[in-house]
Amino acid sequence: MRVLVVGSGAREHALCLALAADPAVTALICAPGNAGTASVAEHRPLNATDPVAVAALATEVAADLVVIGPEAPLVAGAADAVRAAGIACFGPSAQAARLEGSKAFAKDVMAAAGVPTGRARVCGSAAEVEAALAEFGPPYVVKDDGLAAGKGVVVTDDPRLAAEHAAACGRVLVEEYLDGPEVSLFCVTDGVSVLPLLPAQDFKRIGDGDTGPNTGGMGAYAPLDWLPPGTVEQVVREVARPTVDELRRRGTPFTGLLYVGLAMTSTGPRVIEFNARFGDPETQVVLALLDSPLAGLLHAAATGTLAGHPPLRWHPGAAVTVVVAAANYPGSPRLDDPISGGDQPGVIHAGTRRDADGVLRSAGGRVLSATAVGATLAEAREAAYRLVAGIELAGSQHRSDIAAPGRLPAGFSADA
Repeated sequence: MRVLVVGSGAREHALCLALAADPAVTALICAPGNAGTASVAEHRPLNATDPVAVAALATEVAADLVVIGPEAPLVAGAADAVRAAGIACFGPSAQAARLEGSKAFAKDVMAAAGVPTGRARVCGSAAEVEAALAEFGPPYVVKDDGLAAGKGVVVTDDPRLAAEHAAACGRVLVEEYLDGPEVSLFCVTDGVSVLPLLPAQDFKRIGDGDTGPNTGGMGAYAPLDWLPPGTVEQVVREVARPTVDELRRRGTPFTGLLYVGLAMTSTGPRVIEFNARFGDPETQVVLALLDSPLAGLLHAAATGTLAGHPPLRWHPGAAVTVVVAAANYPGSPRLDDPISGGDQPGVIHAGTRRDADGVLRSAGGRVLSATAVGATLAEAREAAYRLVAGIELAGSQHRSDIAAPGRLPAGFSADA
């Protein structure tokens, strides 16, 4: 199987590593890729948000399967163009990708499908924002309606900060705050069948103790032994399958990866958000534990044969990833700093490049992810932080409490 992976981040590096390990994959191309994907895949230049260019490259390399990693190409219609060229594609259509591209659209779908979620108001003016903030009260949750790379959400007790964020975004959702620990559940779907992967938990804020602004994610771990038994099955039954059914009913079936972001509230799981692709950094830990071949799974979803796919196999133990970010992230990151230790096994690249002299340099906000597995969560965490200790990047920052015992929902139960 010849596979083309579209994208250049940590998610794409993790996907390439898993696909390269699949004996069914005879050729692996990543476009445009990064310094990490270059070690396992052929690189091709590509404007990933140009659907015509994506389809043309898929045709040129005679791809049997195209895997579109980031959200922006999906919202732009890259998957539609690839399928129109007669090539199997893992990724939703532009219409279905609106689940991530518009939070207002996602809320509409959830309402029609009866999916449990928080109350929300779509606001386009300062007066509407002020009224919604007063209605829901603190903590105030304000979300940019469009794509914002994981940084379009503000949760604050300060109404002034909430209003300022809304004004900077334009059209926003003001939402009810959902209490309880957060969970990410990836569901592979061909538009009819739904196959869940392992749940994971990420750490969104920049600083230890969940302080500072939101980011695209500063680390993650899996599995979640504290989840009540049957939670995954409940989420598939009450969230994922009704959402997939509703989109199919609307004539816009969702094919690809439905990312369900959840709050485990005192009244049960409730949806915070949907994404239309693998999430970063959760992908790093989930794929590190997947024992089943990845290419066959993604191809089954892309070709409508997921119902016949064998049950997934998982490695025992746990996985932890810790993100190493550039100076000033999540603001305008400092770029082009040299990196040492980035080629250690287990280090997944996100914002990296190699210069003409072969020196590894930073090229984005989240630069690397140190990912490790272990027999226990504690062993995986220790191994991940050993990798972090071996990375040198001037001004870099990382959280020291990813998967730390004090940061886990100790004693959580279905009755909590």
